[in-house]
Amino acid sequence: MKTYDNIYIDGKWVKPSGQGTIEVVSPYSQEVIGTVPKGNDDDVNAAVAAAKAAFPAWAATSVEERAVYIEKLGEALAAREADIGSTISQEMGMPVTFARMIQAGLAINITKTYPDILRNYKFDEQLGTTTVAKEPIGVCSFITPWNYPLYLIIAKVMPALAAGCTMVLKPSSDTPLNAYIFAEIVEEVGLPAGVFNMLTGSGSVVGEALSGHPDVEMVSITGSTEAGARVGANAAQTIKRVHQELGGKSANIILDDVEDFAGAVSAGVQGVMMNCGQTCAALTRMLVPESRKEEAYAVATAVCNGATLGDPSEEGMHLGPVSSKKQQGVVLDYINKGIAEGAKLLAGGPDFPEGLNEKGAFVKPTAFGDVTNDMVIAQEEIFGPVICILPYKDEAEAIKIANDSEFGLSGAVWSGDEDRAVRVARQIRTGQVAVNGGGFNPFAPFGGYKKSGNGRELGEFGMVDYLEIKAINRPGAPSPLAAAE
Repeated sequence: MKTYDNIYIDGKWVKPSGQGTIEVVSPYSQEVIGTVPKGNDDDVNAAVAAAKAAFPAWAATSVEERAVYIEKLGEALAAREADIGSTISQEMGMPVTFARMIQAGLAINITKTYPDILRNYKFDEQLGTTTVAKEPIGVCSFITPWNYPLYLIIAKVMPALAAGCTMVLKPSSDTPLNAYIFAEIVEEVGLPAGVFNMLTGSGSVVGEALSGHPDVEMVSITGSTEAGARVGANAAQTIKRVHQELGGKSANIILDDVEDFAGAVSAGVQGVMMNCGQTCAALTRMLVPESRKEEAYAVATAVCNGATLGDPSEEGMHLGPVSSKKQQGVVLDYINKGIAEGAKLLAGGPDFPEGLNEKGAFVKPTAFGDVTNDMVIAQEEIFGPVICILPYKDEAEAIKIANDSEFGLSGAVWSGDEDRAVRVARQIRTGQVAVNGGGFNPFAPFGGYKKSGNGRELGEFGMVDYLEIKAINRPGAPSPLAAAE
């Protein structure tokens, strides 16, 4: 068991002012695998003060200095890849093989993109006799979730460091142990004191204090829509910038001319089951032609029934439990709602999978057919291994169904004609769309429309929210009135 008594403030491990501890529970065994302290308002004030004091010097560092620090962080993360993968597997249930590849791998690879992005970024641009200067916004606070815990920390920390900002991190109380590994790495590489600070605690105490603190210039949250709305409302009191990466209920449109229909359906179902559906951008609504729905149902049934579930500590390409008993209950409630709403249960269901540790928070990979978009399971984010298949009559109806959602985070289109797929993709109101299985690009912007949030992460776009824009006007600029004459 990993026991942490301190929090990381101003380059030191210090005793928190807050009392009590948070227990980290394995979703597989239900045993306590670690404890971290509960921070309070005084701890938030100390961390923000450290970040504020460190900001002027860090903002004044050269691009090259910041790039070298980020390179060192990337190297140190890579050196602890196995430790990171094992820790996250224990905390949230992703099998260790996948956790090394995805949870640790994403964090490492995203970090490695930022030195070159930083070195090539134009912080000053000329607009006639005006210099447009892009300057770090200041102290930032980060509130991160449990589903991809370290990757989503990295997606905020690295662009903020690159921009010249200082920061305070509050990781998820369900998965804080990987954040301690990262704080140890920050200390190891010698990042200047106060640039990065971390404390653990509840959202209702630490999260509230960080999102409303008057010395925090920007708050970034990845989490539920409800949590994002609360952070936004709290931040509005001090008129700070807010970045929100929130929920999703993304549509995967398989058009009638796709060449490998079964392959497209199979890829879509497998993509949802990755991380047991606990992915905000998961393509959980699959739209298929009415005339081919039975084919889709057969493929989805085979994929779900063919999935293997097991102990996340064992090597292999199986699925683990969902993140907690609480999350298991949420997902099972949705499955029961789908059945009650009249959706056709193709595979899975609410029963506990046979032959598994009954303490584990397992959910059978589940597929529903004959889903209509007014059903709860088609509109609300389930965040579990559940896919809904919705038949459509024609392309126009498919686009209408895809856009009939309060979310707009992700999407996909499959077609035998790539130009047609792109044309349909342009009509979907969502932050990113994969065409014919197009893969994840770490340099491309990630974020959503509508209730999926505000702002973008990753790549050069990920630095934009961490920069203020200043116009420095020199003499000699023509008067607009003179130009009009």
